[in-house]
Amino acid sequence: MTSVATPEVPTEAPLAEGAARISLADIAKAHDVRFLLATFVDMTGKPCAKLVPVEAADELENGAMGFAGYAAGLMGQKPQDPDLIAIPDPASFTPVPFIKEGLAIIHCDPHVDGKPWPYAPRVILKNTLARLAGQGMQAKVGAEVEYFLVKKNDDGTLSTADDKDDSPRPCYDARGVTRMYDHLTSISGAMNSLGWGNYANDHEDAAGQFEQNFNYADALTTADRVVSLRYILNILAGQRGMTATFMPKPFTDRTGTGLHFHLSLWQGATALFPAEGTDDDGRGLGLSGLAYSFIAGILDHAPALQAFLAPTVNSYKRTGATTSSSGATWSPRKASFGGNDRTHMIRVPDNKRIELRSGDGSANPYLAIATAIAAGLDGVEKSLDPGMPSGPGESRPAAHSLPATLLHTVEALRKDPVILASLSGDPAIGSYYADAKEEEFLTWHNQVSDWEIRTYLTSI
Repeated sequence: MTSVATPEVPTEAPLAEGAARISLADIAKAHDVRFLLATFVDMTGKPCAKLVPVEAADELENGAMGFAGYAAGLMGQKPQDPDLIAIPDPASFTPVPFIKEGLAIIHCDPHVDGKPWPYAPRVILKNTLARLAGQGMQAKVGAEVEYFLVKKNDDGTLSTADDKDDSPRPCYDARGVTRMYDHLTSISGAMNSLGWGNYANDHEDAAGQFEQNFNYADALTTADRVVSLRYILNILAGQRGMTATFMPKPFTDRTGTGLHFHLSLWQGATALFPAEGTDDDGRGLGLSGLAYSFIAGILDHAPALQAFLAPTVNSYKRTGATTSSSGATWSPRKASFGGNDRTHMIRVPDNKRIELRSGDGSANPYLAIATAIAAGLDGVEKSLDPGMPSGPGESRPAAHSLPATLLHTVEALRKDPVILASLSGDPAIGSYYADAKEEEFLTWHNQVSDWEIRTYLTSI
């Protein structure tokens, strides 16, 4: 729930013309790395990897590491299809000696038959950013990563990892943060050793829930860092006998887990969201016409966007909640926008950025960012207008209601040609994703739950 800071982010200097490119093996050896975790995620966000010794770094870099795409997960492949070839991005090289001495993560772009695979989430985001660049713009993104620390009991139920963390309103509790000092500081130290700029670590709104923030960066770097941080959190929590979960709603009576994105558009070093002078059409947020059109695009496509921002059955236990033990859900129910007000889908904390608040911890950061930018860009291209901002805790009568279930957002996705075609520009990929999510919903729906037994067993 911390606001993501907005420092200036230095950009990496381009390689001088004629300069020799440093090999991945040389980069690894310079950091005393002995093994590379060559990583990509499937469309659900599951991290897939091969552990590659530094002696085989050249083979990895030259496209010799194949994956059976169908086995990897939701990747648009069938068992008979050619291998996914993981092509590493040297700019994403991330040493993680705090996990294992000599280990580094490197994010990869899956290729098939020598071409970037259009179903791969990282490729999808890069395609969206290329489209944005074609219009002379770049996106910068900050992410608020929330999670629960839990343990699984002998009877299969979950409980808070810290037994003393049982208050109905524990947000910012100094005692809860102190009891988790070793865990939180290990994560903070890891982020800062990587140059991410961790600046806050806090207890979130629910018992057992935490958030750890790092500085914003370009969209691809931030998405890579979210994936890396989830991995780091999971492994380091496990080493302490805990489970770090990004499940949106692990406890019925507690606030759910969000993944909020702070988005802004730039042209080089010039921020494009601030209005020139004080002119923002009297709406009072200090935003440019481009920013308002970007907001309008996201709001216009909000129901379909939720398929990527809230992509699981469990997601809708969070967005559908009416209250929690703390008294608030911190989860929007309508596609509204306003000022510094956390009840809206889009919060405008200052005139350089917007905060997209309807995403949850299960969101794939590559797909969530890619589709949100595509929606906003559609608003810019069509010069859409979101109208006046809503007041605190309010929404306009015409505002879209966010979908009630995963099935509802799948239906909205299928009816939205812009978002359906936002995955590498191919509506067939959107349809593939929609079909998989419908199957996920129906698989859950076909299970008989304890609630049904309690409610119906002797009701007639």
